[in-house]
Amino acid sequence: MLGFSKSPWIIHYDASSCNGCDIETLACLTPLYDVERFGVVNTGNPKHADIFLVTGAVNLQSRDVICNIYHQLPEPKVVVAVGACACSGGIFSECYNIAGGVDSVIPVDVYIPGCAARPEAIIDGVVKALGVLEEKHRSMAAIANSIDKTILERAVQADVPEILALQKIAYQSEAEIYGDDSLPALQQSLADMQADFDQMIFLKAVVNGKIIAAVRGRVMGTTGDISRLVVHPYFRGRGLGPRLLVEIERAMPPEVTRFEARTGHKSKRNLESYARHGYTVFKTEQFTPTIQWIFVEKQRK
Repeated sequence: MLGFSKSPWIIHYDASSCNGCDIETLACLTPLYDVERFGVVNTGNPKHADIFLVTGAVNLQSRDVICNIYHQLPEPKVVVAVGACACSGGIFSECYNIAGGVDSVIPVDVYIPGCAARPEAIIDGVVKALGVLEEKHRSMAAIANSIDKTILERAVQADVPEILALQKIAYQSEAEIYGDDSLPALQQSLADMQADFDQMIFLKAVVNGKIIAAVRGRVMGTTGDISRLVVHPYFRGRGLGPRLLVEIERAMPPEVTRFEARTGHKSKRNLESYARHGYTVFKTEQFTPTIQWIFVEKQRK
């Protein structure tokens, strides 16, 4: 964590501000304030950033961009809303095309009020964000150290929003492999998943009260269709995926004699995992020009 606190990297996005907060944000980089002497780096790549700093109210055009940037930031990450508009929508909150403050689309950790927010306040907010980042890092490290105490159990309706958020995070890496974000898992809405909940078996992996992996299955006659096996990127490579796969197979009713799943043709890690558990390819199907589904199956013993 020392490296994060000594040199936090920030990505700044203007949602739709009047440029007042943007100017004050850039002023923090000038020789007068010179935040770079404290190790603060303004980067243009979300995959390199620790802190997401947003100015301006969220409008219908910037909403998707904000979500896209947010999901590309590695965990742990902190979101800072700079200025009255970013905090609540400000004087534009009643406009027809304004969704509201930043927290209307993504979680916000630190709010910096002001119109425009002063450079001193912005720097103070970044310092507070470092404290939040440090706490998140400790929390995730504690979960990682307790991974052997993972509880695998049936999910409940109240878990649906957390599972959906995990799904969106987990599938970002798949979208990057194909350069295509049209994957159904990324497009699924909360209402769609809630509708699926009553028709499918949902399992979750929980550590210290946090869902870090999940899977679901649907009974289709004598076939158990297994889908959306997701593990938080921070906790991959710890055997959670295989454990959930075994558990979802066990959770299927006795009349299920065959298991089926699918993954993308470039998702070699998924294909290798299914192969290790006795699954074999039985068909392929073109989904988009860049994505081909590989269907695998396994007979129940």
